[in-house]
Amino acid sequence: MALVPYEEGGGWTARQLHSPWATFHFASRTIRLQQDWRRLGVAAVVWDAAVILCAYLEMEGIDLRDRSVIELGAGTGLLGIVVTLLGKGFFCEPCPPVPLGARVTITDRAAALELLESNVQANLPPELRPRAVVKELTWGKDLDNFSPGAFDLILGADIVYLEETFAELLQTLEHLCSEQTVILLSCRIRYERDLKFLRMLRERFSVSEVHYDSSKDVHIYKAQRGSRKDDL
Repeated sequence: MALVPYEEGGGWTARQLHSPWATFHFASRTIRLQQDWRRLGVAAVVWDAAVILCAYLEMEGIDLRDRSVIELGAGTGLLGIVVTLLGKGFFCEPCPPVPLGARVTITDRAAALELLESNVQANLPPELRPRAVVKELTWGKDLDNFSPGAFDLILGADIVYLEETFAELLQTLEHLCSEQTVILLSCRIRYERDLKFLRMLRERFSVSEVHYDSSKDVHIYKAQRGSRKDDL
């Protein structure tokens, strides 16, 4: 496991945003992701918030097996890939498979899907690829393509940065949530508008900060409907 992209003799700087590849170690595997800043901009590079949330899920030992998980604004796919690997199920013969592996839906807008699909297929072993589905989702649009309240866990890494998307993002979260759903949002608070989103989120969900990485200035917030405080 690594908290920064792994490069011999190198660190994570702005230079790596323009690198065609980023390499990580999670779930006892090496994950090598293609990036394409020139063509897709922020949707095609790995940001610290995604790395920190992957590390949090792994370090906390959160049981993702037999969970229905959706990632919003997946970009290069690091988080969705790691969740699929961490949620790997096991099989007991001659019994039925218990527990099943995580069922992971990895979403982004249409323009990002080709790169996202390529990274997912390249970094998951063949037996896990059916457990991860790449699907188009523009917040606030075509939500009927997703069953309401169908997910146990909703994940987002560095998706809070454009104020004009806040209302649609909240609408999407509400559609995807049941009373039992847990939302984990990993983000860096850069501007006053980011705090505005948190205030908007607290108007509809019970929100708490569950982790802060001071080295990267990244916060992880947990949100649930009403006053629920369920553990993962």
